[in-house]
Amino acid sequence: MFDFLKKKISSWIGKEDKEKPSEKQSEKERKASKSKKIEKQKKAAKKEQKSEKQTDEKIQVEIIEEARVKDTEDVKEVEKEVDSKLLTKSEKETKADVDEIIEEAEHGPKTEQIGEEIEVEEKSNFFTKLFRKITTTKLSQEDFNSFFEEFEITLLENNVALEAVDKIKEKLSNILVGQQIKKPEAEARILQALKDAILSVLIEPPNLIKKIKEHEGIYTIIFFGINGTGKTTSIAKLANTLKKEGISCVLAAGDTFRAASIEQLKIHGERLNVPVIASSYNADPASVAFDAIKYAKAHKIKVVLIDTAGRMYTKANLLKEMEKIIRISKPNLKIFVGESITGNDAIEQAKTFNESIGIDGIILSKADVDEKAGTILSVSHITKKPIYFLGVGQNYDDLLPFTKKEVLKNLGL
Repeated sequence: MFDFLKKKISSWIGKEDKEKPSEKQSEKERKASKSKKIEKQKKAAKKEQKSEKQTDEKIQVEIIEEARVKDTEDVKEVEKEVDSKLLTKSEKETKADVDEIIEEAEHGPKTEQIGEEIEVEEKSNFFTKLFRKITTTKLSQEDFNSFFEEFEITLLENNVALEAVDKIKEKLSNILVGQQIKKPEAEARILQALKDAILSVLIEPPNLIKKIKEHEGIYTIIFFGINGTGKTTSIAKLANTLKKEGISCVLAAGDTFRAASIEQLKIHGERLNVPVIASSYNADPASVAFDAIKYAKAHKIKVVLIDTAGRMYTKANLLKEMEKIIRISKPNLKIFVGESITGNDAIEQAKTFNESIGIDGIILSKADVDEKAGTILSVSHITKKPIYFLGVGQNYDDLLPFTKKEVLKNLGL
């Protein structure tokens, strides 16, 4: 996750992924390779110089011979004709080219001298523009807006919602505009400002395991989202997490509409050795939720995890059905499950579900194959609800607790 955005930020601040040990070259090998390259370039340049010199001499002989044939008496005229027909590069110019090639091979790209200062040619980007400006004068809002355009495009290309981009811009602007920072401190200050700006769109979730253990009585969690987002698998993963923490749970097969959904949840229950409460297809899902809670009370089970039918967030009548399940089960936590890879569509889903029935938190599945990860940076800010977990694979253990610290790590910050 975050691969595209991480590479962009790394290129701005001069960070690169470390080579694998097998790919590393020793300092001695690198120097030897560089020396061979320089020597090769020297030989090629000298060969070119020699060739051009021989061509010049040949032209001189031909012109003088032609002058003799014409019986030209004015030697100076002949000399002028020789000069005019010589190759455009003189021996002196060729030698300068050789020196330039050797200089670039030994010391990198040639520097351009401006007045008495020497300035290395380099491509300006969001980070370098900020750095140069903020170390020479106070950063104006106009300059900041101009510099931020590149970063804004990068964020939008990585599926970060516009509202989240605006929040990052506002935070970064508040920290940097009007500031002039000394060069030794500038890079660290800009990086910290970037971290703070990104963190401003994220919400750190509470410790769910701790909340459940501290809660008196049964703790009920209901899950919803559209079809195909990995909702049922996410429930099984959470059941596995609870078991490892010594917390008992029961699964409620509230998806009574989708073919094979009940069987799917039962298979997960068997593999995890967790009881599953189910009814027949087309049965009232609210009654299944009620039976699961009743079963938990009778068997002193701590947590009830309720699956529901996937429903399109654009269908108001389907969302109303969910209201009945919520009214009957009175859940402690309502979790929206969405796919990280769907970008702004997942954000819109979460937003609509939140407006319709209210959500308390989010699980994003398929985060491991989401290179852009704009949904992760946006969905909390849009809904004002925390991401509790990220699904990062197909195994039961592939459910990671969400933390801000992990986001910064994945961004290379």
